[in-house]
Amino acid sequence: MEMTNAQRLILSNQYYLMSKLTPENQAKYERLQTIVERGYGLQMRELDKEFGKISEQECREVIDIMEMYHAMQESFKMLNANDQTQVDQRRLQFLGFDIASEAQLVNYVRFLTESEGLYPHFEKADHHFNSQIAMLDKYRRMLTTWRNCPRQYHLSPTEISQIFSA
Repeated sequence: MEMTNAQRLILSNQYYLMSKLTPENQAKYERLQTIVERGYGLQMRELDKEFGKISEQECREVIDIMEMYHAMQESFKMLNANDQTQVDQRRLQFLGFDIASEAQLVNYVRFLTESEGLYPHFEKADHHFNSQIAMLDKYRRMLTTWRNCPRQYHLSPTEISQIFSA
């Protein structure tokens, strides 16, 4: 992260104030203040992690993934009781992403569900959309299969199974 001296001074002052306002995090903010004031390049990269960034394309992809799960859940509801037995209902729950390797995506899902009020029927479970395993590649394969279905919001049990198996 490149900053001018003026930007570093402003951020340093912010960290100083935060250390005084939140004594429980004082050590964290004093450390960050030192890093910014002295311009430690390697440690300055830590600041990039806190600010994060998700591109418009990545945002749309996450929404598409959530929409796919919504479509599978709604399709399941429209199936007759016999057809519903062919689908593992537990797999219809949207698990989210891995907080360790896909943190920005987890936070975006939380933003969409909490702040934006989207997909209120998605269960947060105990982990609040932290799947604890990297999911993006799996979701991408599932999306490809779902997009190839002729009726994306009226899926058959076979199509739902194919999406899960992607």
